[in-house]
Amino acid sequence: MWHAGGGFEQARGNSSDDGAQLNLRPRHLLGLLLAGLTVLGLFASPVDAADFTIKVRVQNQVKDATTGKSTKEPIAGVKITVTGADGAVVGEGLTDDSGLVAIVVPLKAAYTVTLDESTLPEGFALEDGVPERSISEDNFLTDTVTITFFTGNAERTSVGYWTQLAQRAADGARFGLILAMCAVGLSLIYGTTGLTNFAHGELVTFGALVAYILNTEQHLSLLFLAAPIAIIAGGFFGLLTNEVVYSPLRRRKIGLISQMIVSVGISIVLKNVFLRIVGGRPKTFASFKNQVCQQMGPVCVTPRETITAVISLVLLVLVGVALQKTRIGKATRAVSDNSELASSTGIDSQKIIRIVWLVGGMLAAAGGIFRGLDESASPFLGGGLLFLMFAGITFGGLGSAYGALVGSFVIGLFVETSVIGIPIAPGGGLPAPFSWLHTGVPSELKVVPAYVAMIIVLLVRPQGILGRRERVG
Repeated sequence: MWHAGGGFEQARGNSSDDGAQLNLRPRHLLGLLLAGLTVLGLFASPVDAADFTIKVRVQNQVKDATTGKSTKEPIAGVKITVTGADGAVVGEGLTDDSGLVAIVVPLKAAYTVTLDESTLPEGFALEDGVPERSISEDNFLTDTVTITFFTGNAERTSVGYWTQLAQRAADGARFGLILAMCAVGLSLIYGTTGLTNFAHGELVTFGALVAYILNTEQHLSLLFLAAPIAIIAGGFFGLLTNEVVYSPLRRRKIGLISQMIVSVGISIVLKNVFLRIVGGRPKTFASFKNQVCQQMGPVCVTPRETITAVISLVLLVLVGVALQKTRIGKATRAVSDNSELASSTGIDSQKIIRIVWLVGGMLAAAGGIFRGLDESASPFLGGGLLFLMFAGITFGGLGSAYGALVGSFVIGLFVETSVIGIPIAPGGGLPAPFSWLHTGVPSELKVVPAYVAMIIVLLVRPQGILGRRERVG
């Protein structure tokens, strides 16, 4: 019988004692973990501290009338002038080949940024017709403010509902694959140890930031060098986290609630370490910039999106085959189903837990790299995905790797398609509280329907769509 006061924790704790003992003392492993954190700082440039900078981008934007996607190309040689509140020129410059110019200003204060329209290429005009932007002191949330001027006339032709749905479904499927990669490791860790790891998002962030540093600052190819190195580093970072923190806690019979609280503390510490090393500004990879959207039937995708979707799918298929066909995969499923029974049959539970942390860290790092290509890398990247991972795992079935795959994929689809609504009551007519069913939820709230769907599933089927009923009393 499961005991509410800690019987479940005791069972989990006993299973972790099986297998070989560690050869290194905890304090030695702690040194290794701290050394692992410095991987981010080995090649990273120091964070600028003194200067205040206004960065101005000039891009030509053309919006496709069919898909609604925009293609952006940088414009070089455009003159930008920054003046102070008194009208005096503070600085000026020309945009480079990436369409960017950085102008240093002395203080956090009010400025006016002016684009010289006469320096635009022939036939180009500002999209909104306004060549000036105003900056106040409050805009300097960090030491840098970024402003973008767009040229080009975005097409305003309406897009059909089914075309929008197809495009959003394609985007949601790709996001679902990335989310599933991040969530599988989290689900396996929960299944084998019972730990709800709130620091898993930082494994995602770690992979993205290492890949960014190697790709952008060390000029390594993202796909062939930077990403593989970052994925391997992410795996060992996850393994070190287990060896230094969670394995000693399990040996000391520390309860799962206490371990979960420790994971929250680790998450906060790692976020601040990442902030100290790379700063708070989003980081854009050097590879796959200025992608041109290519039409594929009713949807439009960039080469970057195609590559990341294919690699994500291949990795997930390999994980599924490994869990189903290999000895380690079968042992992992056995430990996840019943750790005590698995140990009694000769399975080395501690070894399986190590492998799970290693593979989970690698998958999280890969997901972070692919998500970073979409949204840029930042110290908060993984934290923003964490609760969506939990939603996918809960939706699919707690502790089930296949449930995490399916649940995360469904959540990704739901997040992206919820913004376009349902073609009902075309003339309106719905009561105000339900008008979003026709118009779709605002993009800022598009994750909310995913959580609502998760709650509904839990009310109807608490074990998740692929979970199994368990006797708890």
